[in-house]
Amino acid sequence: MRFLLLLFISYYYLNANAHIFVYHRFGDDKHSSTNTTLKELDKEFKYFKDNGYKVVKLSQIVERIKSKKEVPDNWVALTIDDSYKSFYKNGLPIFIKYNYPFSLYVYVKATQKKYGDFMSWEEIKEASKYGEIGLHSYSHPHLTNISLEKVKIDTKKSFEIFEKKLGFKPKSYAYPYGEYNQKVQKIIKSFNFDYILNQNTGTVTKSSDIYDINRIALVGKVNLQEKLKYKTLNVQWIEPKTYPKDNILKKVKAKIDPNIKELKLYITGYGWQNIKVKNGIIDKKLDLQLKKSRTRVILSTDYFTIANKIIIQDKK
Repeated sequence: MRFLLLLFISYYYLNANAHIFVYHRFGDDKHSSTNTTLKELDKEFKYFKDNGYKVVKLSQIVERIKSKKEVPDNWVALTIDDSYKSFYKNGLPIFIKYNYPFSLYVYVKATQKKYGDFMSWEEIKEASKYGEIGLHSYSHPHLTNISLEKVKIDTKKSFEIFEKKLGFKPKSYAYPYGEYNQKVQKIIKSFNFDYILNQNTGTVTKSSDIYDINRIALVGKVNLQEKLKYKTLNVQWIEPKTYPKDNILKKVKAKIDPNIKELKLYITGYGWQNIKVKNGIIDKKLDLQLKKSRTRVILSTDYFTIANKIIIQDKK
C-alpha cells in the first residue's frame, strides 16, 4: 500500500513543472484589466528572488523540452504581449533592476503605424538588448474568426516587416488573444517558428508540445503563490478536439494514468463536477449546450494539477 502511495505521488509531483507567465501593461491605470502596477511587479519579482525561483529565457525552457530533459520546478519565464509603450517606460527598468530576461511579442501594425500607446521600432531594438523578441501577428485579429488565407497573409506580412525592421527573423509566435484551433495552428507552424505560445492556464514539462506552450496570465493583483502551485496532469485528449458545430458538447473522452479513479471536470458556464475514471479512460457523456464561443475544458485532481483544453467556435 505504501509503495502504491509513493507511486501515485511520484506520478504527479516528480515530473518537474516550469511556469511561464504573460504580462501586458505596466503602471497604466487607464487599462486596469490588463495592467500590472509597478508595486505589484516589484513584489512578484522579489518573491521569485527570495523563494529560490530562477527566471530564465523562454528559449532555455524550449531547449529542455526539445532534448526531453526535465525542466526544473523552480524555473520561471516571463513574457509580454502587444509591446505596449508602458513596458518600455515603466516595466523594463524593473526587469533590468532584477536582471530578469523576458520575451516580448510585437503587435506589428501598432508599431508600424506608430500608434501612440505602443513601442517604436527603436524602442523594441533597445529592449532586445535585455530579452528575446517574438511575433504577435500584424493586425492582432481573432485568428479563428478570419479565413485561413487571411491568417496566412497576416502572418506573412508581420514576419516580413519584423525581419526588415529588426534585422532578424522571429523565432517564436504568440497567438493574439491566445485563440487558435487546429487549422490555425497548422498555418502558423508553416512559418517554421521554433515554438508557439498559447494563453492556457498550465505549466510546462519535458513532455510539453513546443507548438502549444502554456502561459499563465499575471494581470492586476494576483495571488502569485497560488499561480505557482499549478502542475501538469498528463492527459491524452480524444474528445473534444474542436468546437462542436451544433454547439452541443456531447462528451469528454481522454486517456489518463490507470491508477487514477476519480477526477474533477470543469466546463465553462457549468462549473466543476466529479467524474469516474475506468481503467485509465475518461468517457463522460454530457450533451451540454455551450454558453460561450470560447469554452475551457479542464481535468484536475485537486484544482491545481490540471489538463486544460480551450475550444473556440469558428465564426467564419
